[in-house]
Amino acid sequence: MTVRPIRIYGDPVLRTEADPVTAFDAELRRLVADLEDTVREPGRAGVAAPQIGVSLRVFSYNVAGQVGHMVNPVLSGFEGEQDDDEEACLSLPGLGFPTKRAMSVTARGFDQHGEPLIIEGTGFLARALQHETDHLAGTLYIDTLTGDVRRQALRELRRVSPSPQRR
Repeated sequence: MTVRPIRIYGDPVLRTEADPVTAFDAELRRLVADLEDTVREPGRAGVAAPQIGVSLRVFSYNVAGQVGHMVNPVLSGFEGEQDDDEEACLSLPGLGFPTKRAMSVTARGFDQHGEPLIIEGTGFLARALQHETDHLAGTLYIDTLTGDVRRQALRELRRVSPSPQRR
């Protein structure tokens, strides 16, 4: 098991829809172990497989001391709204902006052995489930921002990260 490096904005894997997991095998269990080791690093709430360069629908989370994972997640039951919490992302280091998210959500998927898994999250766990599932669709949290906050985020992003054309 290994703490894997995080891919940074500009890496195409972050903008690519991840493939569904079809084999619940030893390779998947190694990936889950690496994701969970990686998310245990201080200051981390979640890591999606694309963030470590693997385009599969898997993520890990570390919320309130509880570390877990989900394979092939589907979200439903979006209720309420939390809109004044700042959200950040390991793939967009140094940035954080107020991001609207549902106050509660249900994630349905599988564990690393292919067993059905349901996680009902509220507050910060709901935010983490939404954020990590977005990564699996090739979506970053800055894509969900609107208005002045989105404009500010894009300005800051250009300031801290050269565009792919200039690399």
